[in-house]
Amino acid sequence: MLELNFDPFPVIETERLVLRRTTLDDANDYFYLRSSPEAMKHICKPLQKSVEETKELIYKINEMIAFNDGISWAVCLKNNSKMIGSVSFHRIYKDHYRAEIGYMLHPDFWRLGIISEAVEAIISYGFNILKFHSIEANIDPTNIGSEKLLQKFNFVKEAYFKENYFFNGKFLDTAVYCLLNPSSHK
Repeated sequence: MLELNFDPFPVIETERLVLRRTTLDDANDYFYLRSSPEAMKHICKPLQKSVEETKELIYKINEMIAFNDGISWAVCLKNNSKMIGSVSFHRIYKDHYRAEIGYMLHPDFWRLGIISEAVEAIISYGFNILKFHSIEANIDPTNIGSEKLLQKFNFVKEAYFKENYFFNGKFLDTAVYCLLNPSSHK
């Protein structure tokens, strides 16, 4: 079974970004993100209604990290510590050396390659440091941007589930993509 330890928290730097721990100081920025209908369009979670609700989410994220059950990073530009998005392995299947990746970015920063840069960094971290065998992504099949992002990193569509998710009074489809660790297939 995979053994993980996120203490100390792994800060990841890329050319333009710092991926760091989400703290209560991020509550207003994270609320802005999680209450944006545009940012949340393809994320089947209710829009957050208050900063207090967002603080509860931050507590849950940090509890997940403390128990080494998952990890989430705040996405920030190097020249500004303001949280503009998040990337995560929010579900880790330790017995199977597999994790589910998640990502979101404030619409003001879309189409700048930011989430691509962040996703590339955590894929590398997941395979090289955490020793995952595979990374999965469960997406809304209508989210063409997310599909293109996954394909850019050679994720392969593994499954398509019809009406397997109930949200906002509707049954929705899910597409599942996977990327295998290239070093485990040499």
